[in-house]
Amino acid sequence: MNQLTIKSQEALQQAQQVASEMQHQAIDTAHLLKGILLVDENVTPFLVKKAGANINTIEQGLDKILTSQPTVSGGTPYLTREVNGVLQKANALMKEFGDEYVSIELLLIALVETKDNIGQLLRDQGLNKKDLIMAIQDLRKGSKVTSHSAEDNYQALEKYAVPLNERARSGKLDPVIGREEEIRRVLHILARRTKNNPILIGEPGVGKTAIIEGLAHRIVNGDVPDDLLDKKIYSLDMGALIAGAKYKGEFEERLKSVVKEVTDAEGEVILFIDEIHTLVGAGGGQGAMDAANILKPALARGDLRAIGATTLSEYQKYFEKDKALERRFQVVMVDEPSVEDAISILRGLKERYETHHKINIKDEAIVASVQLSHRYITDRFLPDKAIDLVDEAAARLRLEMNSMPEELDEAERKIRQLEIEREAMKREKDKTQIARVNEELANLEEKRNELKAQWESERQIVLGIQKAKSEIEEFKVKARQLEREGKFSEVAEIQYGKIPQAEARLNDYNNQLIGIQEKGGQLVKEEVDAEDIAEIVSKWTGIPVTRMMQSEREKLLNLEDEIHKRVVGQDEAVSAVADAIRRNRTGLGDEKRPIGSFLFLGTTGVGKTELAKALAEFLFDDENMLTRIDMSEYQERHSVSRLVGAPPGYVGYDEGGQLTEAVRRKPYSVVLLDEIEKAHPDVFNILLQVLDDGRLTDNKGRIANFKNTIII
Repeated sequence: MNQLTIKSQEALQQAQQVASEMQHQAIDTAHLLKGILLVDENVTPFLVKKAGANINTIEQGLDKILTSQPTVSGGTPYLTREVNGVLQKANALMKEFGDEYVSIELLLIALVETKDNIGQLLRDQGLNKKDLIMAIQDLRKGSKVTSHSAEDNYQALEKYAVPLNERARSGKLDPVIGREEEIRRVLHILARRTKNNPILIGEPGVGKTAIIEGLAHRIVNGDVPDDLLDKKIYSLDMGALIAGAKYKGEFEERLKSVVKEVTDAEGEVILFIDEIHTLVGAGGGQGAMDAANILKPALARGDLRAIGATTLSEYQKYFEKDKALERRFQVVMVDEPSVEDAISILRGLKERYETHHKINIKDEAIVASVQLSHRYITDRFLPDKAIDLVDEAAARLRLEMNSMPEELDEAERKIRQLEIEREAMKREKDKTQIARVNEELANLEEKRNELKAQWESERQIVLGIQKAKSEIEEFKVKARQLEREGKFSEVAEIQYGKIPQAEARLNDYNNQLIGIQEKGGQLVKEEVDAEDIAEIVSKWTGIPVTRMMQSEREKLLNLEDEIHKRVVGQDEAVSAVADAIRRNRTGLGDEKRPIGSFLFLGTTGVGKTELAKALAEFLFDDENMLTRIDMSEYQERHSVSRLVGAPPGYVGYDEGGQLTEAVRRKPYSVVLLDEIEKAHPDVFNILLQVLDDGRLTDNKGRIANFKNTIII
């Protein structure tokens, strides 16, 4: 047993389990083959396929043999002479191959050579020793079995990495717009002789991974220097690498095998390691090497071409400490794109999202998503936050399209209600009332049927548009694939035949839809516009960004009267506050400052705090939506740290500040600093930048955005 690899031991245990479950007296070669097929999902299927046999047919034949065996209740199954013979044969093969352990593929060869019904089954399917040995050589690529877990390390790249070239070829990667400068810089570094390893550093969501996907697109399209034309990019899947590595050293062994495959490819394979900081310290138990140290020698020699990607904070935390690792990578900074660049990036992605959600996205929605996210969502980065807005707005519209429109739903409910009323009236025998209800019901049913017919016809048009769009997208992907394969006659047929036909159908449906829109009263909305984006921003942040409804306009125009319902008198203070809110809501206020900052002065009991509460109630329908800080608690000099959080090393560093945390959670709120004259003068200094620039940095360096608060 000690000579077997872990997989082979598992196969034997599984064979014993199968025999027990099926109540068979002996463990024979059939049980062993079943055990091999159950525990091994990679090596055996690969070898069988390579040798030209069908694994499903083998499994069916094996199940027939197993079910035909006699059953015996009780007793423990024992190993038959044949199985012992297979193990001895595999042992002899191990010495032939120069291995240190009996791996699962040697058991398979030994099974093919047995004289019983299992050997016959495998030979009938076309398996023989010669073909299997050739398949094993192809699988191992010259390596020997020197460890218990050798099977896990075959075809390591296929198992633990994702081929980006393949994904780009099959159209699974999104197009990459812009970022030319960064891609060019990556190409320069890859072309170096040594230390040809770029590392992309930037904030989360700015598009580091997208740059490498863009590089994969360019390699597939042949739009790179000749040295890089045939290179393959593989993205390392850290999850798959760590998952299931139960024993000490197993993770390192897997990583070694990946590195070996990449170095054996002699520069043809480029390894992309996303979130590369996870490698530093990964697998480094007590006395074990961490993953980064396994990569160092290969990186330094230039044998292993790797591209890393990580965020600024992780780079400082892990890489800058390890100078030996840091010097092996060349830094490429990836900055957040400007608003204009982000808009062009989203315009390039628009078609992908339209095809996925099967709707239209207006250009105003693209512009609004970038501008609104830039202004109101300050703790995330472009283009990621803008893409998320468009995606969510499109998903919401798609769900609404599939459900019944509001008007139709209302008509249905009204009809149901009237039918209940009519039943109740029948008991009272009030004929005039019953006649009135019947007439109303008839009108409503007629209206309902009209609406239903209109909804159905509009839905058919929209479904037609969706179908035509997905057909066009599929044709384009297919044409690109055929063009690479050099089948130009088929490309011409798609480009000048099928695509124009689909486009003509699309135009026809679009014209029908425009006709309905011109008549007015469209039931099915199939376009994402700026208003949809604004609604999503409001849901995320709680800041009212959407267009004002009539009711809200009237409310804002009569704001003073609304506040005077609670606060009598104080006309000057009320009108100053009302003007600030109106300015902000109409978009005329200063974007870089809070909505308003007021200093309410007066003797006790004239209504200073009451006005702040009335304001909170008007804006949020709840006077407790007020961030209230009693400044009498801040009479000591050191109490400033309670507002922005304790400095590193002090108790409470992880908790954040009272003021900054409150505003980060509710960016649209009324902040009341009560009894401010009792605070220490140093506390005032911290409020300067809040009132001037509408921002405050907490103890962890995160910026709290006060641009949508009213400070009193």
